[in-house]
Amino acid sequence: MRILIAALVLFAGQMTLTSADGTYHFGFKKSVNGQPPSIDEEGFKGLLKQHGAVFTGDQSQKELYLTFDNGYEQGYTGRILDVLKEKGVPAIFFVTGHYIRSEPELLKRMVQEGHLVGNHSWSHPDMSQISAERIQKELTQVKDEVAAITGQKEMRYLRAPRGIFNNRSLAVSQGLNYTNVFWSVAYRDWEPKQQKGSAYAFKNVMAQLHPGAVILLHSVSQDNTEALGAIIDAARAQGYQFKSLDEMKQHTP
Repeated sequence: MRILIAALVLFAGQMTLTSADGTYHFGFKKSVNGQPPSIDEEGFKGLLKQHGAVFTGDQSQKELYLTFDNGYEQGYTGRILDVLKEKGVPAIFFVTGHYIRSEPELLKRMVQEGHLVGNHSWSHPDMSQISAERIQKELTQVKDEVAAITGQKEMRYLRAPRGIFNNRSLAVSQGLNYTNVFWSVAYRDWEPKQQKGSAYAFKNVMAQLHPGAVILLHSVSQDNTEALGAIIDAARAQGYQFKSLDEMKQHTP
């Protein structure tokens, strides 16, 4: 087990952990009242900038980027896709090997309906603790099998499992032509047995909205599924537009 040194930063419920080998667990200071969120004090901003990683889009534009992590299926992704189709909203789904093997029809539907499928690694390892060769194998297997199922030949976006990364994992994935996509809106939504209702999801997401936000939602959440349509409508009522990551022209850091 890695021993974490005393470099723990807690901002508005987001925790950044730094280990003795330069490994980080992504965290950030949340947006309040539409103000920009921050990674200024977490210690890894320079790394993200060096390797072209994404924290937010253009913070001067009222645009939002909707992203889902799909490690496994809990029965909600079809309903999420229904809402996205009804509302005309693009998204990206970061998938694992388990999801690819168990849900090929949902993968096909994602691509057929104009969404992106991103890489969440094959087996969801701590990428800071595996070799460069293993990182390449993890990412290539996801890309190849998604292409075989859906016809999506390109895969340009990566979300590090559990948000854990270091200089080496960022460098290796960047060398494989991936953009590491982190997030600037999130809440504790990934525990199926700890759901608190759609109003709770709506409140947490809307409270953090800001220009250029990259929104992380987990598709295993019933709360997210039931709140998604209302979140989209309310965000649009505030003047926001939902865009695909492929449309992101500027980003921070």
